[in-house]
Amino acid sequence: MKVVYTASARQDLEDIADWFSLHYPAHAPAIERHIRAVVRRIGRWPKSGRLSGKHPRVRTVPVGRYPYRIFYRVTAEAIEILHIHHAARQPWDEKEQA
Repeated sequence: MKVVYTASARQDLEDIADWFSLHYPAHAPAIERHIRAVVRRIGRWPKSGRLSGKHPRVRTVPVGRYPYRIFYRVTAEAIEILHIHHAARQPWDEKEQA
């Protein structure tokens, strides 16, 4: 299934890459590869993520050993990556997507 990123999710990816490049440049490529691998898995198995308790029709999946979660929605046309959230940040509010 086709995977698309919202503007917010693209910004999340850019922010993650910038932060790792600045603080842990040797690890930046690995985190990017790992996030992309999780997104590919979502593309193959769209319903593999658990449903979010707070956001109807939104699924979430952890990014392995990194403290991030990917929030996404499955539509008839595509899988929309909505947000990539760091566990230390305030809880994500899907209403910010509108």
